[in-house]
Amino acid sequence: MKKAAVAWVSVAGGPALALWCVSLEGALLVVSGPGEQSAPGLADAAEAQVTLRGDHGGRIVTWPARVSRLVPGTEQWESSAPLVAAKRLNAPGTTADLVARWAADGCAVTRLAPAGDPVAGAGLPAGSLAEVPRETPAVRATRKPFRLHRVRRR
Repeated sequence: MKKAAVAWVSVAGGPALALWCVSLEGALLVVSGPGEQSAPGLADAAEAQVTLRGDHGGRIVTWPARVSRLVPGTEQWESSAPLVAAKRLNAPGTTADLVARWAADGCAVTRLAPAGDPVAGAGLPAGSLAEVPRETPAVRATRKPFRLHRVRRR
């Protein structure tokens, strides 16, 4: 978990979303909200499922997590939010500016702490867990290539 930069998080049996995270004190911290990544339902959830994958893309472990939201102005916020902001890549401004923006815009800094035994090797499903692609208006029919003249074969 210490090396994790991305975790797959599922809330209330919903689809697992790939979320940028930071490992801190035995838990993962995730930032979501306006101007940050979208994590519907995570800020208000009490529990979630976290899946971590290895360098090869395969699942290493899935574990249940206890979800708690850090509140701006508290001691936990003051000690954790700047550390998370320092790890945030491509953020405009300084770390202090980023933390202030998170507090002002209502962004959620959420802590995911392990809440039970992980599902290990034998407990993982043997079949594929691939989901059917979601419907999108971006799909369009593929056309045949345009040709100006007839191609002769010899």
